[in-house]
Amino acid sequence: MDRAATEAGRLLFAKDCVFRYAAGSADRLPSPVSAEIAFLGRSNVGKSSLINALTGRNALARTSRTPGRTQELIFFDLGGELMLVDMPGYGYAAAPLEKVKSWSEFARAYLRDRRNLLRVYLLVDARHGLKAADVTMLDTLDQAGVSYHAVLTKGDEVKPVDLAARITAVGAALTKRPAAFPDVLATSSRQGVGISELRAAIATLLGERG
Repeated sequence: MDRAATEAGRLLFAKDCVFRYAAGSADRLPSPVSAEIAFLGRSNVGKSSLINALTGRNALARTSRTPGRTQELIFFDLGGELMLVDMPGYGYAAAPLEKVKSWSEFARAYLRDRRNLLRVYLLVDARHGLKAADVTMLDTLDQAGVSYHAVLTKGDEVKPVDLAARITAVGAALTKRPAAFPDVLATSSRQGVGISELRAAIATLLGERG
C-alpha cells in the first residue's frame, strides 16, 4: 500500500466528522456543494458500522440489527472536505411495500442525478457474495454511469481461504462492468481490517478531484 496515500487517508479521517443532514426526499437534499461519496449495499450489510470504523467514532452512524432501519440518506460532514452519505439498504426492509418503493426511487434518483457524487462504495457481505439484489444495483449504477468500488464487509466472519475466493469471484463479476473500479477491498469493521486501505483509496479519489 502506498505510504503517501495511507498517510493522506489517516489525516483525512482524523478530521472532525459530524452529522449534517437527513434527507428522505429530493426536496430535502442539501445543496450539492461539497464532494460526496456514498455507501450503498443490501440491508444489514454493515454500512453504518463501516462509516463508524472509517471515522473512528463508534456512535456516529446508527447501527441496528433490524434490516431496513436506515430510511433516509444520512449526510456526515468530514472536516468540511467531504460528505459521507449513508444510503438506505436495499433487498429487504421492515416497512410497507409502498414506502420501500418510494425510498428506492429516491435513492436511484440521487445516484443518477447528483453531480458532486464522486464514487459509490458498494458494500457486499463477504459471507454471501453478490446476491440478485446486488446485481440489480450494479446494473443501475452502470446505466447511470456512476463510478463504484466494491467493498466486502464482515471479512472476519469468513475463513481466509474463503475470503480470498470471494474477492476473486466478486472481482471477476465486475470485470465487464463499465463503471466498476477494478479492485475489490475486503474489510472488517470489528477488527479494523482493510480500514486504512479504504481511507487511502478515498483520500486518493478526493486528491484526484483537485
